[in-house]
Amino acid sequence: MAVTRSSHAHHSVDAVIVGSGLVGGALALSLAQAGLQIALIDRTSTTDLAAASSDGRASAIALASQRMLRRIGLWDYVDHAAQPILDIRVSDGDSSLFLHYTHEDLGQQLEGAPFGWIVENAVVRKGLAAMLCNTDRATVLSPAQVTGYAADERGASVMLADGRTAAAPVILAADGAESFLRAQARIPVIQWRYPQVGIVCTITHELPHDGVAHERFLPNGPFAVLPMTTGSEREHRSSIVWTERNRHASDLMALSDDDFSAEIQRRFGEWYGTIRIKGDRWCYPLRLLHAERYVDQRLALAGDAAHTIHPIAGQGLNLGLRDAAALAEVVVDDRRLGLDYGRQTTLRRYERWRRPDNVGLMAVTDGLNRLFSNDIGPVKISRNLGMAAVNRMPGIKRFFMRHAMGTVGTLPRLLRGEAL
Repeated sequence: MAVTRSSHAHHSVDAVIVGSGLVGGALALSLAQAGLQIALIDRTSTTDLAAASSDGRASAIALASQRMLRRIGLWDYVDHAAQPILDIRVSDGDSSLFLHYTHEDLGQQLEGAPFGWIVENAVVRKGLAAMLCNTDRATVLSPAQVTGYAADERGASVMLADGRTAAAPVILAADGAESFLRAQARIPVIQWRYPQVGIVCTITHELPHDGVAHERFLPNGPFAVLPMTTGSEREHRSSIVWTERNRHASDLMALSDDDFSAEIQRRFGEWYGTIRIKGDRWCYPLRLLHAERYVDQRLALAGDAAHTIHPIAGQGLNLGLRDAAALAEVVVDDRRLGLDYGRQTTLRRYERWRRPDNVGLMAVTDGLNRLFSNDIGPVKISRNLGMAAVNRMPGIKRFFMRHAMGTVGTLPRLLRGEAL
């Protein structure tokens, strides 16, 4: 990986990507493999980005997203640590009514395929760093702070705090929910903060999980137990994504490991026998954010820079990868035709492609969180009856399962497992 540190260097490339996280890194690899010269900028050093301690989360990688990661070669670095999700069990507290999705019900087209895989973010980051080290078409500028952005009919450029600049026909912003480039372009956002936080940790347990992902709806928010690969000591492991009210978060985070494990056990029950937390725990504020537009002059937003959603369905990263796949496709297709791929016509095509999917899933996750994060008697009865009804309708269940796998709609080539 070329990490340039010259204080006055100017880089002229085919595309500048700001943000080398999971979405920005995957986008950089996709474009580089299609023949573009990329400058990838991040304020965090590549070593820190790849460190296991930088991100305690594990992500659900949907089937379509896995096809993309496999096509760009990243899955070779991830597969050993990817736990297939074979079944999904959704329950409302202690109710006896529940939804059960199994991969065996998917039909012939997807027969035998899991719903997705649970992978620790740190593993994906390490794989990205390793691939970028061996990609001569990607120049990584890190650590580097973007301080300005300019664009006109001829091209665009970003300025860095140390005097360096990077210029290209298009700037692609994957710099997170606090996107500097989105703010520079004065793109308004619709947003609100949830009165909840997401607590994330890894647990070990006595009994195997058998590839089942549990989503329990509790009055303070959803509580997910996601299957992980066997640990280094051959122990059974799962990832906890625990949504809790803000007012309880500090007290929970201050608990000893024994008491914290007991709180997890109390919410999940005896499904896996005795539960123990392993390693650190993290606490993240939760919010919904959506940019009113995804593009500006020679600028396009992707991933959290364009939208953030509630983690209730575990689809945040998948939405970002779908953005990356669509954005890479429109850029590469127009470039091959000899067109100006930084023009508004190209970037608006990306926006029209991605907005309906993002808005739809945003509405679903927000609605589900509001519907289930309460203990109101009549509401609870209605939602339990609704789950029981869906459980008896194979056609509807199959439709929901395909949505969770990311295989519904007009998919970019990378999400179909095809080359750009």
